[in-house]
Amino acid sequence: MKVRTYLLRLLGPVLVLGTLGALGGTGIASAAQASHKGWWVCSGTLKKPGVLTGHHVDVEVAGACDVNAGHAQVQGNIILAPGATLVAAFARNDRRHKGTSGLTVGGNITVLKGGSLILGCESPFFPCLDDPHPKHPTLSSTTLVGGNLVAADSLGILMHHSIIGGNVVQTAGGGGLKCVPQGVFALFKSPVYSDYEDNQIGGGLNVSGLRSCWLGALRNAVHGNLTAAGNRMADPDANEILTNLVHGNIACSGNSPAVQYGDSHGMANRVVGSAAGECGFGVLKPDPAPSGPLAPISVLVS
Repeated sequence: MKVRTYLLRLLGPVLVLGTLGALGGTGIASAAQASHKGWWVCSGTLKKPGVLTGHHVDVEVAGACDVNAGHAQVQGNIILAPGATLVAAFARNDRRHKGTSGLTVGGNITVLKGGSLILGCESPFFPCLDDPHPKHPTLSSTTLVGGNLVAADSLGILMHHSIIGGNVVQTAGGGGLKCVPQGVFALFKSPVYSDYEDNQIGGGLNVSGLRSCWLGALRNAVHGNLTAAGNRMADPDANEILTNLVHGNIACSGNSPAVQYGDSHGMANRVVGSAAGECGFGVLKPDPAPSGPLAPISVLVS
């Protein structure tokens, strides 16, 4: 079963009423409203995460941290320590029960080994974790990052409905070639995966060397190059890299399975520059897999 569909099915009353509490509904209130000078640490556990809110210069995430108590603004950078988790997929202020939540970062977000990052949420593709009607969601939340998002040996990166001013680079890591819950994904009873959907990326999107259950990149506007190389997935439906608008070049190689339509109901990538490898202009794949009519993975646009 495709992991993305599997997770969405789980975002129902059990998740909202049960897991949401563990994701910060009554977690540790470890952020102050006032501005802070220098590095500030948001710390907690998956069961009692810290809360990032207010204004800060730079932030380190140690353990687990949620953005669900209003807007958090970080002037500089956010670094996720090894094994840390940052979840910014809430639309409401769940502490005051009034107003909205969101995250704005002026600099970069860096995710170190074993870290997990969940940014943004949108209906219907990835409902916000606090949407009161998860089966018919209406809420959304956007994360704004002025610089780059870089993940090295991370566990999983989920990014939806977000704006990244620079590059998005995910290198190596993942949950391994098995579809079992780990880390923050275990709270959702979901296998580990990585996914980029409906984002505006000012630079390039590069995912390489990932070993996980599922990978997708759908409906993103990428102003630089899009590259997917050497990503091996356990789910045969993985590596759905489709419906993206790429203003630079697109290149896909050495992925297993090779880039495909799967059951994504996606469309060809629209590419202004060149297209190579599994995402080349001449590559045709069944839509849907495995026996649908052949369709191009990428098409040239002016």
